[in-house]
Amino acid sequence: MLDNIMLDKFFDSLNRRDLEKMGDLLTEGTEFFFPKTQLLIGKKRILRFFKILFRQYPELSFQVQNIIIEGKRAAVHWTNRGVSRKGEPYDNEGVTLFKEESGGLIGFISDFFKDTGKF
Repeated sequence: MLDNIMLDKFFDSLNRRDLEKMGDLLTEGTEFFFPKTQLLIGKKRILRFFKILFRQYPELSFQVQNIIIEGKRAAVHWTNRGVSRKGEPYDNEGVTLFKEESGGLIGFISDFFKDTGKF
């Protein structure tokens, strides 16, 4: 069920770079919209994306600021901070939208950043 616990698990797995745990929260057909990329469909493609992101940003952590849940939809306001593989500092702020699909797993994710020029 889409609740604070599931969303905390998602961001915890992101911060720990635990793709297996993240994958446990997604459906096989989860859709992921990420700025400056094409729509990613499917758990395998999404996890591959995060694997690449982790190589680009060997240090990257998210701090959840607020969570709003309405039925099977949620919005999570976050800040993040890290360092790119080139040693450049990175920080940003944004909102991630989630939608629960049948079976209680995440079927839709869409990210919105304050500064897409940094990524």
